[in-house]
Amino acid sequence: MKISKQSLKDLTYRVNGAAIEVHRNLGPGLLESIYHRALVHELSIRKIQCWTELPVEVDYKGVHMETKLRCDLLIENCMIVELKSVDAIHPIHKAQLLTYMRLLQIPKGILYNFNVINLFKQGQSTLVNKIFASLED
Repeated sequence: MKISKQSLKDLTYRVNGAAIEVHRNLGPGLLESIYHRALVHELSIRKIQCWTELPVEVDYKGVHMETKLRCDLLIENCMIVELKSVDAIHPIHKAQLLTYMRLLQIPKGILYNFNVINLFKQGQSTLVNKIFASLED
């Protein structure tokens, strides 16, 4: 798949549908790990390729550092999904996603907080970066 703003918009729609289906079936109040496993399964059903717990490595001034950082889901090699099940999303959660996007050179990310009543209205944030801005429409 050639990555464009439109292809990422279409993929976002499909991933949101999968996340909403998981939330509709499980509801709020469970552990993040349960939503993680359910979302991986739902993405598989929908034939959306994803990698789970992808290591995020850091290069600092020419020094390659392996870290214990893990991105929850890498979708189709062009989108990161981070999952939470918390009382509220804080700026640090969005900063974490933006950092993963920068380090992995990924143009778009979605942050889901499954601990809400309505996932689409309250529990979903979509973030883009400079890489996204440089893509064709």
